Order: sequence, then structure tokens, then C-alpha cells
Amino acid sequence: MADDEQQRESDVLKVILIRKGCSRTLAFNGWAKVLISLCMLGLPVTAGALLGIHVGGGKIDLFLEESVDSLEAELEAERRVLAETEARAQRRVEALSLKLAQMQARLVRLDALGERLTTMADLDKGEFDFSSAPPLGGPESLDGEAVLDSDLKALFAEMDAKLEDRQQQLGLLAAMLADRKISRASTLAGRPITQGWMSSVFGYRTDPFNGRRSWHSGVDFAGKKGSDVVAVASGVVTWSGEYRGYGNMVEVDHGEGFVTRYAHNQENRVDVGDLVQRGQQIALMGSSGRSTGPHVHFEVYKNGRPVDPSSYIHRTLR
Repeated sequence: MADDEQQRESDVLKVILIRKGCSRTLAFNGWAKVLISLCMLGLPVTAGALLGIHVGGGKIDLFLEESVDSLEAELEAERRVLAETEARAQRRVEALSLKLAQMQARLVRLDALGERLTTMADLDKGEFDFSSAPPLGGPESLDGEAVLDSDLKALFAEMDAKLEDRQQQLGLLAAMLADRKISRASTLAGRPITQGWMSSVFGYRTDPFNGRRSWHSGVDFAGKKGSDVVAVASGVVTWSGEYRGYGNMVEVDHGEGFVTRYAHNQENRVDVGDLVQRGQQIALMGSSGRSTGPHVHFEVYKNGRPVDPSSYIHRTLR
């Protein structure tokens, strides 16, 4: 009997409540005991779970915030790279545009120069046309490269073609003008003196020393002693010195079979082998050799035979 009471007391859950020095004991048994026990045991578990959720939620928020910050930093870096790329591209476009403008200005100058030279040289405009694009053609190439679709590169290709065409035309034109200049410089024209007058003509005349009719193979120009004797065309000096009856004489070979002689000089100012230009001083007027006074005896030879210098003296170069 006593054992049964002890057993019943041990199955009872006693809860002591203390308030303001007074205590009160509550006894629970059966299902009430089980319920109270579960509540008492669940409080720590619930608190731990809530604490874990709180701590875990904070870490997740921090992770998300850091991820967002990292993505924003990467996005900002990409924006900077894109801005720098656009700036470089813009600078390249500006540089290419400036180069294109310079090439266009150069082409305009070349065209103007070409037109002027063509007009001055009185050349056929059909041969040297600086006012239109160069004509092109040729068979199709099967292994050619694809045409670039960039506007700037297409413009550069067009400008390069125009400049190349103009360069070739100007090269040919310069060569022709050089040939004409050389030909013009070596063409006999003008008088062999800077001051004086013609005192004797080409052909038969009365010899001033013996009075007989004799052949005069040149023309004479009288003037002041010591005045300039000049070359009537460019050429190479083939004689400079004393020559029988001519006194001090200078002979110049102008090519194409033409040779000129300047005789009775007071002093020769050039040597054999010298290259002389039209109008260059080659001697001083004198009366050396068989002469009656200061003058220059001027002769023109064509293919080894003397010809009348008058037609060359009165020639005007164009």
C-alpha cells in the first residue's frame, strides 16, 4: 500500500511558484505532466532555432550585399573600359579625318599645278587631264580581297588612287618639260653681245685689208672694247685659245650638230670642257687676230658647215 502511494507521488510533477515570499506548489500528473515537460524542453530548442535563423539570415544578407557590391564594381569597370575604347575610337576617327582632309588639299594643289603646267607648256589637255578621275580597268581577279565596307577606308583608297594618277601624270609632264627646257636652252637664239651693233653680214664682202671680194663665214658685231661676249645657247666649250686669223676664240658645241664660234676676243673667260648657259659671259670683246677694231666675229656651224647666223640671231624662243 505504501509502495503504491510512493509510486503515485513520483508520477506527479510538482511546480513551486514563489512570489513575494509566499510559495505555492502545483501538482500535475498524467497528460498535464507530459504537456508541461514538452513545453519546458521545447523552449531551449525553439530559442536555439530562432537564434540560428537570425544569425544565418544575417550572413545571407551580408553575402548578398557583398555580391551586389562586386557586381556593381565590375559593371563600373566595364563602363570605364567602354568609355576608354570609345574615346580611342573617336580619336582615331578624328586623326583619319584630318589625314583625309590633308590628302584632299594636296590633291587640289596637284590638280591646280598640273592644269597650270599643262597650260603653260601648251600641251594637249587630253593627254594630261587633271580635272577628272583616272580611268581604270582590267580583267577580273579571282583571288582578290574583299572590298572593305568602311567609309573612311574607301575614301582613303579613292584618294590614294587619285594621288597616284596625278603623281604619274606630273612625273611624265616634268620629264617632258625638262626635255623641252634642255632643248630650248640648247636652241640657238639671240645676239652674242649685250651691247653693240652688227657691222658686217654673212656672205661675200670686200676684204677690209686687201680690198678684194672675199667670203665672210660669219657676222661681225662692233662695240666697246672689254664689253661682254655671251653664249647664244647652252653647250660645252670645245675650244678656248688662239686660232689662226681669229685671235682669241671660244668654240661651243650645242649638240644636234650645232657649233658656234666667238672670235677676236680681248680675253676668254671659259676653258675647254666648261658647261655654259645661254646668256653667260664667255669672253670680253677685243681686236685680237686679223681685226681692224673691237668687235666679235660670230659663226654658226650646222653639221660641220657654216650657215648664216642671222636667222638664229633674230629667233624668238617661245
